[in-house]
Amino acid sequence: MRLLLLFILVVSPVFADDTWPQFRGPKGTGISKATGLPITFDDKTNLVWKTPIHDKGWSSPVVLGKNIWLTTAKEDGTAQYAVAIDRDSGKVVHDIKVFDTVKPPYFFIKEYNSHASPTPVVEAGKVYVHFGSTGTACLDAESGKILWTNRELRCDHWRAPGSSPILWNDLLLVAFDGHDVQYVAALHKDTGKLAWRTDRSVDYKTTNGDLKKAYSTVSVIDVEGKPQAVSSCAAGTVAYDPQSGKELWKVEYAGMNAATPPLFAFGLVYITSGHTSKLYAVDPKGSGNVSKTNIKWELSNAPSRPAPILLGDLLFLVNDKGFASGHDAATGKEIWRRRLMGSNFYSSPVIAGGHLYICDRDGKCHVLNANREGELVATNTLEGGIEATPAIAGKSLYIRTGKFLYRFEKK
Repeated sequence: MRLLLLFILVVSPVFADDTWPQFRGPKGTGISKATGLPITFDDKTNLVWKTPIHDKGWSSPVVLGKNIWLTTAKEDGTAQYAVAIDRDSGKVVHDIKVFDTVKPPYFFIKEYNSHASPTPVVEAGKVYVHFGSTGTACLDAESGKILWTNRELRCDHWRAPGSSPILWNDLLLVAFDGHDVQYVAALHKDTGKLAWRTDRSVDYKTTNGDLKKAYSTVSVIDVEGKPQAVSSCAAGTVAYDPQSGKELWKVEYAGMNAATPPLFAFGLVYITSGHTSKLYAVDPKGSGNVSKTNIKWELSNAPSRPAPILLGDLLFLVNDKGFASGHDAATGKEIWRRRLMGSNFYSSPVIAGGHLYICDRDGKCHVLNANREGELVATNTLEGGIEATPAIAGKSLYIRTGKFLYRFEKK
């Protein structure tokens, strides 16, 4: 028994660092405890393998066990796929057509999105893939067999879907903030059947559906021992009981196209507003509309797409134009700011080994010190542009570009 306990104590932390199970990794924070990751990398430097990914998708890679999973889709939306890549070799293990869509909904995408942008979520033995109103599915992680599908939840995403699913207990939580209807839903993870659906109650102050859409992923936080599913939308953020879908509290503000999951630390929920480029620090204790009482401070020039990230008492931001900054997480006070040269930034930053990894749409990946100075230590360039958020597992960095999935590791 003592030997077994010792084995568990030794192995468990390693396994935790070897897993990246959902959008932005364990708990959706973007933080990895892994060390020894490469700082410089390209097609010749610290490359383990690179694997072409067919068609088009912006979903981020997730990692569990021996495989990396991601999704892709025909550019016209007529077919959606789940792809598994072997971690050691980079070979394609599964390439599964999950859905055929004979008459895909029209999305005004242009360069803004894809038909496969929501990131999968994985757990032992199962992979959950989501394509917005096109459908959600659960796959057997070993065989790739489709265990269930759900195509009943609908909305007009207008510029294609973006909200990723997350797992909480026996439920799969996901937001649908469309041009026409806006709601949060929970599916039973074993069957795909609807557990609950709650319509948004925020006052959008408009009848223009384009100003009601959003793409944010739900975050489940613990407030005084009770779970809250916090979900940002256009014009506000709402917290729900994740078991029942009952609304707990909400804050309202100006904004649309919210795309970042809320973060929780120091008794505050950090929320971005979308196109109005605000960040709000909100006290999640309360009920009803707490807009006038629970917003403790706010920042301007915040990101609308790249998610904020917290390390210790520091809050790091990079906005869509590439202005990176470090702030005191408790007060919002700016400590440093610098301009990263490149195109627009859609990918969310991640942190490992004391470094921030920040990727842009030109395919540049900027590496900064995640400290009170934020020095730029390297800029790396990859082929195909980067929309997806990197994944970290073991001592490897996985980056998806518009053409390839890369694995980098120090040699």
